[in-house]
Amino acid sequence: MQHRDVAARVLEAVGGEDNIVGAAHCATRLRMVLKDADKADNAALEDDPDLKGVFETGGMFQIIVGPGDVDRVFAEMDAMTAKNIAVSTEELKTVAANQGNWFTRFIKVFSDIFVPLIPILVGGGLLMALNNVLTAEGLFGENSLVGMYPQIQGLTEIINVLASAPFAFLPVLVGFSATKRFGGNEYLGAGMGMAMVHPALVNGYEVANSMADGTMTYWDLFGFPVAQAGYQGAVLPVLVVAWILATVEKWFHRRLKGTADFLITPLATLLITGFVTFIAVGPFVRWLGDLLISGLASLYELGGPVGGLIFGLVYSPIVITGLHQSFPPIELELFNQGGSFIFPTASMANIAQGAVALAVYFLARDAKLKGLSGSSGVSAVFGITEPAIFGVNLRLRWPFYIGMGAAAIGSMLVAIFDVKAMALGAAGFIGVVSMRSSDMVTFLILAAVDFAIAFAAAYAYGRYLVAKRGSIDPDAAGDARADAAAAATLDESLHEASADALPVVSPLTGEALALSDVSDPMFAQLKLGEGVAVRPSIGELRSPIDGKVAVTFPSGHAYAIRGTGSDGKPVDVLMHIGFDTVNLQGEHFTAHVHKGDQVSAGQLLATFDIGAIEAAGYETTTPVVVSNTKKVGDVIPAMLLPGDVSIGEPLFAVEPKSAVQGERAGAAGSTAV
Repeated sequence: MQHRDVAARVLEAVGGEDNIVGAAHCATRLRMVLKDADKADNAALEDDPDLKGVFETGGMFQIIVGPGDVDRVFAEMDAMTAKNIAVSTEELKTVAANQGNWFTRFIKVFSDIFVPLIPILVGGGLLMALNNVLTAEGLFGENSLVGMYPQIQGLTEIINVLASAPFAFLPVLVGFSATKRFGGNEYLGAGMGMAMVHPALVNGYEVANSMADGTMTYWDLFGFPVAQAGYQGAVLPVLVVAWILATVEKWFHRRLKGTADFLITPLATLLITGFVTFIAVGPFVRWLGDLLISGLASLYELGGPVGGLIFGLVYSPIVITGLHQSFPPIELELFNQGGSFIFPTASMANIAQGAVALAVYFLARDAKLKGLSGSSGVSAVFGITEPAIFGVNLRLRWPFYIGMGAAAIGSMLVAIFDVKAMALGAAGFIGVVSMRSSDMVTFLILAAVDFAIAFAAAYAYGRYLVAKRGSIDPDAAGDARADAAAAATLDESLHEASADALPVVSPLTGEALALSDVSDPMFAQLKLGEGVAVRPSIGELRSPIDGKVAVTFPSGHAYAIRGTGSDGKPVDVLMHIGFDTVNLQGEHFTAHVHKGDQVSAGQLLATFDIGAIEAAGYETTTPVVVSNTKKVGDVIPAMLLPGDVSIGEPLFAVEPKSAVQGERAGAAGSTAV
């Protein structure tokens, strides 16, 4: 490969250096953020004999060059440009995140803030669902399970404490995570969250009642009354507060140095942010919530089915802001007037969001996403939607929109059939016990219809995404065009290799599976070459062939060995431990070889901590692929897939390329090197 020539062709094809916002590379790909992706000549890049494919994902334009060449092409490209286009892969992610439209960036910020909170929200949500089952009256008889079996009273109370804590003190968690995302000191953010739920304040769940009955207490601040209101369970106020805090803190950091910065910045930041919180942010958000609630109530009463449809459509977005915490006082008043339409509407919205999360469960290949969508989906249909909304539906976006649409239909039906609740409870399927006795059967039927619409629509659209892009995640999906001939070589039936084929043994012990079964769409689509994947059970990576170490990535997660086929031509075998594990920056990986080392089949290349990697949220499934697939013959699995395999056992064989075989289109690529 003439690396300078390739770099020049790439620069021209992407629209020149003026169209490049930033660029980086990994072990196989050039990653770029372009000002205008439409200016890129994809056809020229796809047809380039030295390139293996192109795709867009996560806001990045990515060109697959291959191991051992990508760094040299990148260096030549960087040298050709007058401006400095090179950034780190982490910086490039930030650049990409800032390139989208305002709504995409808004969702990205929400995702960054709430993804770290998913475990506690899932745990608390499932415990709350369990508590609802134990305490719901009429679910298993006239009395609740606790009423029927008083001996479990203590157990139920402990479960309730554990379940309600994450949501009651949500401002502390969100304050920590949001302030960190906005570039401030996360512990200052947590401190402000603590102040917002301080026991000396009126509990956030009682603020509306206290305002209504005149029992709210006030501070006298220079003659102005400031409500001593808490913000338990709130989201929107603490997000605004976290942004203000981070902005104020950074302002002081830029102007103060040394001891003055250390002493004055946290003091002034907390003081200024605290005053702004209780004087301006809190009252404004309460006013906004009251306005929203009264408007929706009027719309529902006047608009009938249309009002129900609109209320159902916006209910889940309201949950995101936390403004739904203001609904109970209005519902208590509605109970006295014959029943509340809010509770059944909330139930339809929660069930719809749970249904789409469960559809994701059946579509997902990624083990982490599968586990999260399954658990949070169950939690949502039992009334706790935050884990499903923040952890799954908002991150993928399309499930959230489908859930909103299904909730709108379900809520319209609630209005048509005049379904009303007579008590508060868990807004999900078990919310049936809170309905008017005459509406219970109707509610269950509407809830089932709502669930079916949401699940069917999400599953159908998810299947469409898989067929079109190879993934249900828009940010992970690239070009799904996989060549039929390349796919045929990975048929899961066993073929017999010729005597001239180069045997490739397993570098890992674990379960071997077809590349089409891995969660990374680019490996699954054979973009980076043909081969087999191994889900390891032991954290040792050994050489699959005799040869020379062609690639050792600094993070220790990717290696390539160059061997020689029977025809004397090179065969490059790439091993990539996990997906997106480059983000670990070498943590939990230990390399035992260097680039240029000669190795024998079975020689130790690297060790890695499977448990620690998975605990950090990453898979360890390892594709073992022939990265120069275009230049070799067929890649033939040596075993039926899936199946158990041990280090040193035959994995696949690489045939020499025959003279009549011609160039094959087994394009190569990856989303996670």
